Amino acid sequence: DAGNGTAALLAPELIRSLGCEVTELYCTPDGTFPNHHPDPTVPENLKDLIATVKKVKADVGLAFDGDSDRLGVVDENGTILWGDELLLIFARDILKRRPGSTIIFEVKCSKVLEEDIRKNGGNPIMWKAGHSLIKSKMKETNAAVAGEMSGHLFFADEYFGYDDGIYAAVRLLRILSESGTSLSSFMKDVPKTYSTPEIRVDCPDAKKFEVVERVKQYYQGKYPLIDVDGVRVNFGDGWGLVRASNTQPALVLRFEADSEGRLQAIRQEVEDVVNKRL
Repeated sequence: DAGNGTAALLAPELIRSLGCEVTELYCTPDGTFPNHHPDPTVPENLKDLIATVKKVKADVGLAFDGDSDRLGVVDENGTILWGDELLLIFARDILKRRPGSTIIFEVKCSKVLEEDIRKNGGNPIMWKAGHSLIKSKMKETNAAVAGEMSGHLFFADEYFGYDDGIYAAVRLLRILSESGTSLSSFMKDVPKTYSTPEIRVDCPDAKKFEVVERVKQYYQGKYPLIDVDGVRVNFGDGWGLVRASNTQPALVLRFEADSEGRLQAIRQEVEDVVNKRL
């Protein structure tokens, strides 16, 4: 699904040339985006892709954003694989060939990703969200690959270290074809956690960094904190993130926990702390 964006000009032809059978969705460039907005991180935008994957019994569904630097993926069952799950698959593949590689991910990613990178002999670095920030950190640390929840994936391994959705798609197809197994089976041994999508809370630009600082002060000494980008509070069985948006007068919150009950409890607590400081 090129979403009527630039991937329409290249992706179907390229992927066919590699020996894949391709079903095209919205592969005519059209800047009015008549079918859906080309943002592969919004589940609503992947509805047609999911239905088509099931209908034609495809092995994988690929979705691109407007300028093709981000990738969205659904497996053969129509289940969405988020940015951190894709990075986990790519990290495992690279670490098999290049043990000890550095892998960069941003603060909104699952705790499972960091644990998996360590378990497979990699060096995980959590960093600030934003593609320019990630790229400069990759150069500084000589990282093999980096990724964001947004579907920006940066390969320095065998590539040039910038975010290219079509290249990332082809890397995924290579892993899939070499494995001889289904995409869903890659996630079978990954521990199940419960998480929220990004939650945006309106907050004026002039105040948003001060609110984050006050939340950090509240939790200082109570729980372990990560403060590379906003503040991520580690509750042991889950975490809560509060950061200032790079682009909007808003705070961005996200939560993850080992159970649905704990997820709701952590979210409730952190939102209360934030609301009292708005």
